[in-house]
Amino acid sequence: MLKGFRDFILRGNVVELAVAVIIGAAFTGIVNSLVGDIINPLIAAIVGKPDFSALTLSLHGGVIKYGNFLNAAIAFILIASTVYFAIVLPTNALLLRLRGPAPSTTKPCPQCLGDIPLLATRCKFCGEPVPAAV
Repeated sequence: MLKGFRDFILRGNVVELAVAVIIGAAFTGIVNSLVGDIINPLIAAIVGKPDFSALTLSLHGGVIKYGNFLNAAIAFILIASTVYFAIVLPTNALLLRLRGPAPSTTKPCPQCLGDIPLLATRCKFCGEPVPAAV
């Protein structure tokens, strides 16, 4: 029973996920500082309010704090764009450079130029006989 648990914990995906959670928690502090110390003062200079958290709506005695939602939405957009542009795009470019482009699984039909599978002997669009690629 413990051997199975050990194998599960030491599996690559679990370790990578744990590292991602820790990095994400550390990254949250950076993004909160970026939003609180840079973005919000810029918004304050433009809009005239230092922070959206003061924006509320009173409705039948209840208070809807939509300003806090706007602050969270700004933080989310910043985190998502930073992760995409700083991590995902460079990683994909590096992997493409290392692996090369994926082999093609289709070929163009000589008659209609539609994409058909490599092993097809007849075009699915125009019915033209096509020699199968080997």
